[in-house]
Amino acid sequence: MLVYTNKNNRAIAQLCSLHRNDMKVYSTSYFKDPLTDHQFIKQWVIKLEQLNNRKYKYNECATSLGKTIVWSIKSEIIDKPALFIFPGFRTSSLFWDLDDNLQIIINNYDIYLVETNGQPTLSDGNTPDIKTQDYGNWAAEVIVQLTNKKVNIAGASFGALVCLKLSVTAPHLVGNMFLLNPGCLQSFSLSLKNLYYNLLPIIKPSEKNVRSFLANAVLYPPVHNLTAERLQLLIDYEVFALKRYVDKSQKPYAMSRQELEDVKAPVYLIVGEKDLLFPYKASVKAAQNALKNLKSVNVLQNTGHGIETYKESMNIIYKTLNQLT
Repeated sequence: MLVYTNKNNRAIAQLCSLHRNDMKVYSTSYFKDPLTDHQFIKQWVIKLEQLNNRKYKYNECATSLGKTIVWSIKSEIIDKPALFIFPGFRTSSLFWDLDDNLQIIINNYDIYLVETNGQPTLSDGNTPDIKTQDYGNWAAEVIVQLTNKKVNIAGASFGALVCLKLSVTAPHLVGNMFLLNPGCLQSFSLSLKNLYYNLLPIIKPSEKNVRSFLANAVLYPPVHNLTAERLQLLIDYEVFALKRYVDKSQKPYAMSRQELEDVKAPVYLIVGEKDLLFPYKASVKAAQNALKNLKSVNVLQNTGHGIETYKESMNIIYKTLNQLT
């Protein structure tokens, strides 16, 4: 069962307008048949809810990029700290809970799973120029509509770029930041193996090719893997996104040293030893050289790029946050 709420009111609109006047839409991605394709996503969410025995609350935010959807997991306990999660490219933030990974965190934190605009989700397809600070401005607009507190943030791959930009544009909103296999500390790997497995499902988006991509570039079986039912959910979503979503968005880029040096928030880096897309050693080196407030680096053995689907990542975030409180 999906629960719907709408946060659009005059006060929130005024908060959003602080950034809206300067933000420009760079490109717009879209579903081929929005009504039918959105229905697929809603049914997919219901399947995940049934597997996890959990309800994801649907929150709709009005932003400079149009409608932004945020799934939240909150208990009745008031005044809990918040964790905002930003997903990777061509993924949903709900991937973070594919294997019930967030269970360890939900009793102590309010969790907000943000569906980034321009990605194949229920959020609108508008995106800003990726090399401006506007993704940070957009993320700030989302956060102020859902909480009035400073929050912890976490981002995987492309989501890490959003987190870094948010921490620069709205440092007053950011507590601690967790970057998981960031796709912005170095350029996308041009190794033949990486290009092969990434291009294969794009050229021919079949279940077989997506399964091969996931096994060789995203997960790292048998250590970093999903149960059969949950893996099928992931495959279904990726095949759907490749076939039904017309992607016009820019791809992540390697942020400059100057951009990274502007980040003041505490940063906790979590990387996978077997990340094929962004090999971990280069990411660690860039972080150590440019992030002035880098607090720790965790390298997870036998872990691929899709590190947000791995329980050990959530364990590290949970333990770190508990030590900080």
